[in-house]
Amino acid sequence: MSRAPGGFERRGWGTSGAAPARGGSGEAGDGGTALDADQALPLIVIVGPTAVGKTELSLLIAERLPVEIISADSTQVYRGLDIGTDKVSPEIRRRIPHHLIDIRRPDEPYSVADFQRDATAAIAAIRSRGRYPVLVGGTGFYVTALLYGYSFPDVPPDPELRQRLLREYDTLGPEVMHRRLASVDPDSARRIHPHDRKRLVRALEIWYQTGRRPSEVRERRGSPRFGARCFGLTDERASIYRAIEERVDRQLARGLVEEVKGLLDAGYSPDLPALQALGYKEIIGYLRGEYDLAEARRRLVRNTRRYAKRQWTWFRHQLDARWFHRGRCSLPAIADRIAEEVRGQGGPGGSGGQGACSGGG
Repeated sequence: MSRAPGGFERRGWGTSGAAPARGGSGEAGDGGTALDADQALPLIVIVGPTAVGKTELSLLIAERLPVEIISADSTQVYRGLDIGTDKVSPEIRRRIPHHLIDIRRPDEPYSVADFQRDATAAIAAIRSRGRYPVLVGGTGFYVTALLYGYSFPDVPPDPELRQRLLREYDTLGPEVMHRRLASVDPDSARRIHPHDRKRLVRALEIWYQTGRRPSEVRERRGSPRFGARCFGLTDERASIYRAIEERVDRQLARGLVEEVKGLLDAGYSPDLPALQALGYKEIIGYLRGEYDLAEARRRLVRNTRRYAKRQWTWFRHQLDARWFHRGRCSLPAIADRIAEEVRGQGGPGGSGGQGACSGGG
């Protein structure tokens, strides 16, 4: 792992509709007047493990640049899934336009191909207004599929087949299903973690429907599209784990149990992909009486830690990002550095780099 000036690492981690659901025509971030729409405005990409502070960093960038934010979170697209997905508040979204939040009901499907289409349109619309598009989120497959132009088979969902595969996943276990995928498509199996239930089942669904390996239809471009400038936010593992526990406790205190109960009372099936998402399936087990609330909390913390590990691995191997370490740089200092780089003032090893993020942060 190479160390760059200013307290950040180049890779790895150290020892989170085409039109916005709301606010798309609102004011830009507080970073000044809109830029000339004819300028080439890069896509700013903020990635990192869950609970590291990606959302907070994006809001700080909005104080320094005219921006609109695009969510790259596969569960924030669903209306009603608010506390468990840590959506930014409506007040913030009125002040700083956010895209691809609250654009589907929990029972409406939303795929990575849908995200590619909607995010691409949002980037073009934001640029047309002379603002920087900022892609923020932890769904690694969404980010890389967008940046590298993955293509996907036009295979519509087969609800009956999908439910059968989901039941098999739950009864036979993730390792059995992962071995099944590896036997027909080793490339996809290497990219999909056994506990990534949604993607694993979808890959098998494509195989059973078409007889084609999902990996055969993915194409990767040589460099990121949209002039993307990719920045990663990381921290010590112990700090991330502590932040995860604190976030879970905040979610429970804010009413996560009541949110999940309300979704079930509204008639949404607990087997929907949206309600099998992290933070929802664990509470559903509690509401079904399968275990107590303390066990639900333990499972949510454990599963979120596992998700963070997968995010670290994915972004380290799939994305060429400049990594900032929260233990060495404050978030305002990181936001300053990103704004300077995007404006072209500084850069890797450039003047001012040491001063922006020097010291322990």
